[in-house]
Amino acid sequence: MEQAELDRILIHASRKGELPVIEELIRQGANVNCHDDKGYTPLIIACYNHQKEAAELLLDNGADINGFDAGGNTALMGVCFKGYDDLAKLLIGRKANLDQTHGNGGTALMFAAMFGRNDMIRSLIGAGANKDLTDTRGNTAYDIAAQQGNHEGMTLLQ
Repeated sequence: MEQAELDRILIHASRKGELPVIEELIRQGANVNCHDDKGYTPLIIACYNHQKEAAELLLDNGADINGFDAGGNTALMGVCFKGYDDLAKLLIGRKANLDQTHGNGGTALMFAAMFGRNDMIRSLIGAGANKDLTDTRGNTAYDIAAQQGNHEGMTLLQ
């Protein structure tokens, strides 16, 4: 099978969490850091679709934990947007870059603040995320929590 086909199937299998297929594709030489036409990596796809075991398998086989899509979003940003606490803890535990920014300067902590993911705010701060970073509009995670009326998040981010 050609590399492009292996990679395409890996993206699909990662979306569905098809562990035996992922394992076989990796064995055949699929690139765990490939990108689809939207710039998504298999890890980002697995995380966006709440496929924890697939994410673990990809990470165990060399997936770039800080890889990003076409908009600069990482797997950690995606799980903070989606609200997948278990995956956030996995990525934090595997040493994802907590302060990586996307195209508008946003961070995982800012996503957690925006969507009221207060347990994630706790996890990110506990792991050392920088509360003082600003996006391209000059907003910190605290400012974003305030704009959303997330009072608990504001307290956590003070």
